Amino acid sequence: LHMGKTMKEDLTVVAKYINKLYPPEFNVFGIYAELYHNYFASQAKKNAESHLEDKDIYLLLSWVHNFYPKDMRKDHALAMELDKVKLGSLLPSSLSKELENKYLDSEEVTVKNSLSRCLDKEIQRWKEDKEPEKLNGHFQSELLGIFVIQSIYSSQKRAEDISKAVGEELSRRLLKELPAFLRSYRDAFEDFKEKSKKHRYYKPILIANINNCWNFR
Repeated sequence: LHMGKTMKEDLTVVAKYINKLYPPEFNVFGIYAELYHNYFASQAKKNAESHLEDKDIYLLLSWVHNFYPKDMRKDHALAMELDKVKLGSLLPSSLSKELENKYLDSEEVTVKNSLSRCLDKEIQRWKEDKEPEKLNGHFQSELLGIFVIQSIYSSQKRAEDISKAVGEELSRRLLKELPAFLRSYRDAFEDFKEKSKKHRYYKPILIANINNCWNFR
């Protein structure tokens, strides 16, 4: 953040005031921009090659795909001059791709584990002597129906905020996880239907789960 702010502010000063003090052939803005970019890129590469937590990988990818090329380089005071310089990306494409794969692998596992925990909690609720919750007057499981959908949606949205390509790849992966989760849900529900017919709230639980199906569709 400090590097980005410094680069943006300094280059704005160069573009507005210093550039016009030199002949065009001196390419003053271009030299400043390349030096700042090279230093910024070297620090990004150094960070990318070190051990990063998941949240750090997400932040670094956000800089590579969004903050740097869009928020900084498309700034109205800099865009015209920077378009002439052709600075390139903060990270080599191979290293950027490696980080993207790490992020995707981690996010896929996180969502998968989250869905699994959610189903375990729901199954535990079925075993309790407790009537299901009502939403808009209908029996439904807020935990299962809403939490699962929100988990997948928010994960997709975060990935899309990095780049369209990363968002599409995560969506492709999660489209495999959701059917797997639904199969586990179906199997658990079928088991409950078979073995828990004497449950005090057997019928409301059946209705709640049938109503969940509309959300998942």
